[in-house]
This record gives sequence, structure tokens and C-alpha cells, in this order.
Amino acid sequence: MSKRNSQAAKTAARERLRQERERQAKRDKVKRQVVVACSIVGVLAVAGGIGYAVVQANKPSHWESVADDKVVAPANTSGKDGTTVTVGKSSAKKTLKIYEDPRCPVCAAFEQTVGPTVDKDIEAGKYKLQFIGGTFLDGDTEKDGKFETGSHGEGSKNAMSALGAALNVSPEAFLDFKTALYSAKWHPSESDDKFKDDDYLIEIADSVPALKGNAKFRDAVEKGTYDAWAVAMSQTFNNNKDGVTGTPSLVMDGKKLTGADGNAPMTADEFGKVVDAALKA
Repeated sequence: MSKRNSQAAKTAARERLRQERERQAKRDKVKRQVVVACSIVGVLAVAGGIGYAVVQANKPSHWESVADDKVVAPANTSGKDGTTVTVGKSSAKKTLKIYEDPRCPVCAAFEQTVGPTVDKDIEAGKYKLQFIGGTFLDGDTEKDGKFETGSHGEGSKNAMSALGAALNVSPEAFLDFKTALYSAKWHPSESDDKFKDDDYLIEIADSVPALKGNAKFRDAVEKGTYDAWAVAMSQTFNNNKDGVTGTPSLVMDGKKLTGADGNAPMTADEFGKVVDAALKA
């Protein structure tokens, strides 16, 4: 090969190498631009995700939202927002207030042991019964006059709403449904938030003749017709003037009725003695 041909070959080779380096440089530049673009999109996506999460976290819960809704009061109620629930014969001279939380295990024990005596007393006209329901076992509180839901569940509120649906049917249906909720068969442990499930509450209601297959009751439970009422009732409990902070609590004539241990009487015998003394006072 002549020197001229050899030199030409070397020149061509260097030109091909230069062109290849330019092409590679362009590919690297495009790659860097793609990486940067993807990084920006990723950052925006994360930021957007965080923003969405913050917005979601700050959105009021369903129960906090209904606290501002117009209250639909069940039938057979009176007072502001229908939160005065009194059952019994109008001829009864005195009223026994009972403070309960649907998820309260001690309330369940009280209802299972003393409940039948209370029912007999009401039927006999010994006194009227006023129910005040709380939902503090859900972790609910009030801050600056606003209802705030807690992190412990929603079963107390949901059961309270269902109690409103039962009360709308009749006072008797309300009492029977309340008895069923607190029964050994249906009442869950405090840590089990089963009452948040509408289907479970309807299943319990099917054990009550007046509510079994009752389409109006079922519709009210599933639609949450009395959800705002349940929250209003909870606020009535929180703002009570009887100094009640726990459940079950019994009050007559502004005085708490307690057994020997300073708590609500938990046997029918002790309950009878305490209530008889209050009726005579």
C-alpha cells in the first residue's frame, strides 16, 4: 500500500471516530435530559402525593361532617335536636336518667343483670326512663364547641344512629333493640368495633320483632338518616349538667345513684334498694 493510501485510510478512520463520538455525545445528552425530566416528574408526583395526603388528612371525617348537618330527629323524642329521649308512663312522678355508651362493656354487664328490672319498673309506672347516649369509647371529644372524632372507631356513633332508627319505630322497639345490643349474644368486646358495620346492626335488629324485616328501619340505618342526631346526642352527653363522665351512670333528681363501691349498682337487688331510696327522697 502506498504512503498516500495509508494516510487517507488513517484520515478516514479518524473522521469515523470523530463522528461516532459526536453521536455518542448527543445520545448522552438526550439520556441526561430524560433522567432530569423523569426526576422532575418524580419530585412533582411525590409532592403531589404528599399534597393529596395532607388534604385528605385534613378533610373532616364523615362523622365530623354530619355534626354540621341539619339534625333529623327520630319520632318519640323532644327537646333540642330531639335529644331528650324519655320512655315510660306519663303518670310516673320521677325520672331515672341513664347514661350509656353503646360499646361500653360495663353498660352491657349492667343491662344483662339489671336491665330486666328496669324494664319491669318502667312497665309498672314506677318511674320514667331518660336515655342519654355517649360515644366517648370511639375516642370522640369536643374542642372549641366542635365535635371531633377519635381514632378508636365509630361503632358507638353508628349504633347510636341505629338506636335513633329504632326509636323512630316506637319506644318499645328502642328499648328492645337497646337490650339486644347489650346482650351477651351480640355485644362485642370493647376492642372490636363491630357496631360500625350496618349489616351487623341490622342482623341484631332482626332479633327484635318490631324491627325484623322492617324496611323503613333498615333504610334509615343504611342511609345514616340519624347520623347527625347521634352526634347531637353525643354532644348532649358531653355537655351534661349532672357531672357524668363515665358509663353506666344513673341520676335521679340531680343526684347520682351509686352502690356500695361508688359506681352504678350492678345487681338487681342493690339497684332496687338504691332506686327505692331515691323515689322516697
